[in-house]
Amino acid sequence: MLHSFSTLQILQTDIDTAWKFMSSPKNLANITPSYMGFTIIGHEDQFTEMYSGQLIEYTVTPVLGLKMNWVTEITHVSEKQYFVDEQRFGPYAFWHHKHFLRAVDSGVEMIDIVHYKIPFGFLGKIANTLFIQKKLQEIFDYRYTALEAMFTIKSK
Repeated sequence: MLHSFSTLQILQTDIDTAWKFMSSPKNLANITPSYMGFTIIGHEDQFTEMYSGQLIEYTVTPVLGLKMNWVTEITHVSEKQYFVDEQRFGPYAFWHHKHFLRAVDSGVEMIDIVHYKIPFGFLGKIANTLFIQKKLQEIFDYRYTALEAMFTIKSK
């Protein structure tokens, strides 16, 4: 069974700044909870700018201290509009994540749409209901809060 969720956030910044931050893989650790142990494997210089066909290998520790390798490919990029990452190897049977950015009067509208499938059939379905959905919500809530803190215009 394919699962999906989406998020919407308004970043109080301009499209150039939002795109520069969101399209740089090296910034992923800044918007991922530290307990997940998110680490990109490879030279940081390789990850300053995103491009179609780019492979990003990293390790994460999502549950019970179990370190997992994950490889995603950036499959589509339209500068200052959207990009798509898809899992090639990792914990999911399927992972497809679309990131959309659009300038609006109040800043930049950012929409994420994720489709995913859990392996292990019926057991995966139970795991998704019991904790995977909640963990993904927690991760995206953290990301929302981190981005809000980074891009909220501070009044004097």
